Amino acid sequence: MSTMALELSRPAALTPGENAVRVLPLPWRDPHTVSKTQLAQYIGAFERACEEDPRSPELRTCLAIAYAMNCQAYKSMDALEEAIHLDPTHFWAQLKYSELWYRLRALPKAEQETLKALELARNGWELSLARNQLQTIRKLIREGTQKPEWNRPLKTPSLALLALTCVLCALAAVFK
Repeated sequence: MSTMALELSRPAALTPGENAVRVLPLPWRDPHTVSKTQLAQYIGAFERACEEDPRSPELRTCLAIAYAMNCQAYKSMDALEEAIHLDPTHFWAQLKYSELWYRLRALPKAEQETLKALELARNGWELSLARNQLQTIRKLIREGTQKPEWNRPLKTPSLALLALTCVLCALAAVFK
């Protein structure tokens, strides 16, 4: 990957009070135009860049986006969690983290994380992105499109299934 492409992945440094828009680098503006080989090159380049600059939440966010585009959800999640850990006020890392939860259909967690991104928005554009995502998540929750939450232990049902299996095996042995 060229040095210029890597520089596109690094947003300009912002002072804490600045209200500038952080624009995503070129490859992420239309993810359908990035080939698998080009995506692998970007992933490699971002991994090397993260090793060179381990304190950059922007690089980790771009790496996470590349992993997500390559269907590596767990690596993407790890990179986004690290980006948020490095800079808890980083809007893009928080928004992409909540979007990953949304795409995995863990909607209650996605809603919770999107609310955090909404609080981090610095301008109208970021605010509208977070609001639209929150609106979509809440619509899916109302329609019942979500993964079920496993909040009960499976010990009792598994013991009941084991007991039923033993009883059926015993009955089969008796009537054989």
